[in-house]
Amino acid sequence: MDTATENLRLNEIVNHPRVVIIGGGFGGIELAKKLKDKHVEVLMLDKHNYHTFQPLLYQIAMGDIEADSIAFPLRKIFVGQKNFSFRMACVQEIHPERNMLTTDIGEIAYDYLVIATGSTTNYFGNDELAKSTMPMKSIPEALNLRSLILQNIEKAIITNSQEERETLLNFVVVGGGPTGVELSGALAEMRNYVLTHDYPELKKEDMKVYLVEGKDRLLASMSEQASIKAKDFLTELGVEVHNGVHVKSYTGCNLVIDNGKLITTRNVLWAAGVKGAVIKGIPQGVIVRGNRIQTDVYNRVTGYVNVFAIGDVAAMITPETPDGHPGVAPAAIQQGKLLAKNIVNLLNGEELVPFKYFDKGSLATVGKNLAVADLGKLHFQGFFAWLIWGFVHLMSLVSARNRLVVLINWAGSYFSNSSGSRLIIRKFDSESMKIK
Repeated sequence: MDTATENLRLNEIVNHPRVVIIGGGFGGIELAKKLKDKHVEVLMLDKHNYHTFQPLLYQIAMGDIEADSIAFPLRKIFVGQKNFSFRMACVQEIHPERNMLTTDIGEIAYDYLVIATGSTTNYFGNDELAKSTMPMKSIPEALNLRSLILQNIEKAIITNSQEERETLLNFVVVGGGPTGVELSGALAEMRNYVLTHDYPELKKEDMKVYLVEGKDRLLASMSEQASIKAKDFLTELGVEVHNGVHVKSYTGCNLVIDNGKLITTRNVLWAAGVKGAVIKGIPQGVIVRGNRIQTDVYNRVTGYVNVFAIGDVAAMITPETPDGHPGVAPAAIQQGKLLAKNIVNLLNGEELVPFKYFDKGSLATVGKNLAVADLGKLHFQGFFAWLIWGFVHLMSLVSARNRLVVLINWAGSYFSNSSGSRLIIRKFDSESMKIK
């Protein structure tokens, strides 16, 4: 073992059992908070030093709000929690037989390990789509997308080719879940309210927005009423919706849908699916559908007694939940909260409590004053649902500063019918898929 690794371990050794949490998302944060003042050492590892509020990433991409509006330093969340420490590190492999992790900052030992790594974009094995389309699962990816959108609009202004202008101003969103619906709605609103105002050389009709969804209806996880209304809202905004079809191929210019339709576009935004972000070292036998780690009702990884998984990366397979729980923040938060209690129970030799998910409902926004909400047996659409969506998302942000900044940005956009910042701070090279 090298000196740096040994020093890291010596600096972190305490008398209490060490709980290592991989991931600073909703589940990991809730777990760490609930272990405050408990007789454990909590060590959180994440490749970023901030928490990201992912439900608003699409607004970063559209320039409605700035990146720091939905990001918050992880260390600041736990100021005053004496048993907590954080290391910015990329976990490369788990060694369950040694209770050890290999990371880019050295080896780290654990007594209890919690995998809360969330999810990543799923291209379903299609390398062509992975290379040529734009994902949006992180702040850097959302900023990439913002640059691409604005750069292509700038190019459309100066091109002399009508065909090239159409290619640059055709936007295709793949995936009809909440992210796809919200992103396509935001693009349509940009066309309707911003395009001719900021770019007078262009006409509203020059920009087209398409939404492609493989299922027969949008927002398949929500009620049929919500699905129908969401499609109606998008159609009213001018989005061309294609249900029950899949992307057959995309070359970087020509997108072919399996119903035979061809769309020439430089802008394909991928929101068609996610998969668990599994770390090397977890046996393939416990990886189930969606690349998720199978757990028991205590969030314990199948086959292990001190390794747990929570949130999007976990699949608690039971007769009631044959596909696991939904990959949403409330599920991760609830799992993190209960797991903290169960870890304390393990230390005290007490009985573990099985997890029961309380579904608080589902929300999705389409645009200004347009949203759908399923809250138990109650279903709302339109302005009231939009208010609920806004309130829930504001209150879910980590800090009061984040809430205030987002609220001010939203208020400005609402009354001016214009999004906030449309700055190309860093140029995105769509050919090499790298930032210049």
